[in-house]
Amino acid sequence: MSQRSLRSSTPRLRGSFGPYVAALAVAAAALTATPALAAVPTPPPVGFNGHAGVDADAGRPGNAGPEAAGTVESAKTAETDAPAMTSGQYKGRVTARTGLLLRDRPSRGGRVIGSAEYGSIVHILCKTRGDEVNGNDRWYLLTDGNWAWGSAAYIENIGKAPRWC
Repeated sequence: MSQRSLRSSTPRLRGSFGPYVAALAVAAAALTATPALAAVPTPPPVGFNGHAGVDADAGRPGNAGPEAAGTVESAKTAETDAPAMTSGQYKGRVTARTGLLLRDRPSRGGRVIGSAEYGSIVHILCKTRGDEVNGNDRWYLLTDGNWAWGSAAYIENIGKAPRWC
């Protein structure tokens, strides 16, 4: 056979399609099962104490559960009528004169991953408890470009206090 005839002949396939066919079959099965998965109800929210289906603020001092406000149905109606708070709807102003250190977890021992200047406005997603800083154990999860924790001791709320994480 000449060199020219080798170039024009069709290449032989040597059974190398096995892994591709298997991957295609798995992908097709996953796409077929997707509508069934969409019908699965979402799990109930988990409260601050880790119990499913419990209002996150129900166990906190000064917060009565939905039973104190009336019936459970009225509390659920109020929840659905109120617009959901999304990232950036809670804001605060940095009050630390030297700037606020932003950390990877709500702890003074957390790794510093950034900082916010004095007087700058930060967007807050939610709050949680962590290490005490100047007698304040609240930490805010900030959403300004990075997901980082800042001590609430150095953030003054603008408007409503953030919800619990």
